[in-house]
Amino acid sequence: MVRGARQPQQPRSRLAPRLTGTVEKPPRKRKSRTEFALKEIMSSGGAEDDIPQGERKTVTDFCYLLDKSKQLFNGLRDLPQYGQKQWQSYFGRTFDVYTKLWKFQQQHRQVLDNRYGLKRWQIGEIASKIGQLYYHYYLRTSETSYLNEAFSFYSAIRQRSYYSQVNKEDRPELVVKKLRYYARFIVVCLLLNKMDVVKDLVKELSDEIEDYTHRFNTEDQVEWNLVLQEVAAFIEADPVMVLNDDNTIVITSNRLAETGAPLLEQGMIVGQLSLADALIIGNCNNQVKFSELTVDMFRMLQALEREPMNLASQMNKPGMQESADKPTRRENPHKYLLYKPTFSQLYTFLAASFKELPANSVLLIYLSATGVFPTGPYDFGGVLTNSNRDIINGDAILKRNQSHKEMHCLHPGDLYPFTRKPLFIIVDSSNSVAYKNFTNLFGQPLVCLLSPTAYPKALQDQSQRGSLFTLFLNNPLMAFLFVSGLSSMRRGLWEKCQEYLRKINRDIAQLLTHSRSIDQAFLQFFGDEFLRLLLTRFIFCSATMRMHKIFRETRNYPESYPQLPRDETVENPHLQKHILELASILDVRNVFLENTIDDY
Repeated sequence: MVRGARQPQQPRSRLAPRLTGTVEKPPRKRKSRTEFALKEIMSSGGAEDDIPQGERKTVTDFCYLLDKSKQLFNGLRDLPQYGQKQWQSYFGRTFDVYTKLWKFQQQHRQVLDNRYGLKRWQIGEIASKIGQLYYHYYLRTSETSYLNEAFSFYSAIRQRSYYSQVNKEDRPELVVKKLRYYARFIVVCLLLNKMDVVKDLVKELSDEIEDYTHRFNTEDQVEWNLVLQEVAAFIEADPVMVLNDDNTIVITSNRLAETGAPLLEQGMIVGQLSLADALIIGNCNNQVKFSELTVDMFRMLQALEREPMNLASQMNKPGMQESADKPTRRENPHKYLLYKPTFSQLYTFLAASFKELPANSVLLIYLSATGVFPTGPYDFGGVLTNSNRDIINGDAILKRNQSHKEMHCLHPGDLYPFTRKPLFIIVDSSNSVAYKNFTNLFGQPLVCLLSPTAYPKALQDQSQRGSLFTLFLNNPLMAFLFVSGLSSMRRGLWEKCQEYLRKINRDIAQLLTHSRSIDQAFLQFFGDEFLRLLLTRFIFCSATMRMHKIFRETRNYPESYPQLPRDETVENPHLQKHILELASILDVRNVFLENTIDDY
C-alpha cells in the first residue's frame, strides 16, 4: 500500500515493494526466457544437440513456469483494490502455478543446477514470492492462519540461507531484494507477535544495511536506516513489560482467544448481528508506524482477530497448502487497512464494504485521526483525512483552518448514508465528540464509541506510542497498569489480574443486558463476540478513568452515541468495587477515588 492508499489493504514499508514489485510490464514482443536459457546451455555445454532431450525439456518447462508465475504475480497489481469477489479466481491460479514451480525445482534441482545455472538466491526469490502470496491472502481474507504459512516460507529462506551468496555478487539490486525480504518477514512476525524473531531479524537487517551501504554508493541509505528506526520504535510501543522470573519479556497476544469474550448467559436477549467488515483507518500525525501500519491500526487489527491456527505447516519443509482456496467459514471479520487515505479513497472503500455487507451483518469503522475543529455555528468538525500533501503537525492544520473549512475533514454527516445498515463506529481523536452529534435517520442499529478528547497533563504523554483509548480496547490490563503508574509486572501477577479482568467483563456484560434504560442498539450488537468484547472494554475504560484521581475533566472521559445510562454502567457501584479490588491486587489503590463522586 502506497501513501494515499494505492493498495490500501496492504501495509508495507516505504522501501518494501508493493504486492507486485516495481517491475515494469514487459513489451509485447520479446524472446522467451526459454530461448535465452537454451542459449546459455549451448554456451556452457557445447552444441544444443549434445544436451539430452529430457534435460532440455526440464529447462524449458522450468522457464515456462517461472515466466508464468512472474506474469501472474505482476498481474496482481491490476486487481481491484476493494471488493471481495473479483480477485479470488486470479489468486487461485497464481497459487497453482507457484505450487507447480516450487515442486518442480525441488524434483529437478540437479538438472536445473547443471543446465540452467539455478542459484540459491533464485530459489529464495520463489519462496519469498510464495510468502508474499500467503501474506496478501491473509490481507484479503483476514484469516490469520495464512500468516503462519507466510512465516513458514520466510523462515525457510533464512534457515536455508538462500540469500547468503547475494552479497558476493556485485549487483546492488539483488541486495535490495534481500533487504526487502527482511522487511516483509519482520511485518509477518510482528503480526504473529513473534517478537524474539523480530529482534533477531532487526539485528541481521541492520548488519545487512551496513554492509550494503559500505559496498555500494547508494542514495537509499537514509531510508533503510529509517526502516530500522521505525521497527525499533514499534517494538517498544507497549508502555508495560510483563516479565518472567528470569527477567525475560513475556510476549502477550491480544487476539480473541476462546476464553476472551464474556459468554452470553442463558436467557440474555441480544441481537443476532455479526461483524462482517471493518475499515481500520490511521491518520494520526507523528504516531509510531512500521510498513504503513500505525500502532493504533495494529492494535485494533488484533482486537478484531482470533488467535491463528496452523494449517499443518512444517517450518523445515515449506510446501503449498491446499487451503489457499476460499475458506469455508470466515473466522474473522474482513478488514481494509487504510493508512492516511484521502477522503475520496476512504469513501470508495466504505461504499464497497457497504455494498457487499451480507444480511444481518455489521460494518465497523475505526478512525484514529487528528481532529478537525469547528469553524462556525452548526459545525461540529470531524477528523482529518489525507490531503496528499505533507503535514508537519496538527497545530498548523488547526490554525490554517480558522479562516476556511478543511476540505479533507470527515464529518459525522459524511457517514449518514451508511447508517442504512448496522454500523459500529469507533473514533479515537482529539475531536471525537463531533460524532456525538449523530442522527440515526434509518432506525438501524448504530453505536459510536468516542475517545477522550484530552488526557491529564500529569499523565506522561504516550500519544506517539499509540492512544491510551485504543490500548484499553486492545489490552485493557496493560492500559490499567499504565494509568496506575506501573511499567513492569511479573508473569504470575499478570495472569492473576487477567483472570480477575475476565470476571469484571462477565459482570459488565450482565450490567448491560440487565439494564432497563439502555438503548437497544447496544444489545443489538452484543451477540457478536468481537463487538461484545469492545463494548465491555469500553465500559471498563470509562469506569477506570472516572474513578482515577487525575482524570477530573469531562474531556478526560470516553463518551458514546447513544449515551449509556451511567448509573447502571460506567458509574455502577458494583463495577467500581471491582476496579478498586483490581487496584488492590496491584497495590495501586491510592491512585483511585475511594468514594463515588456523583457530580462530574
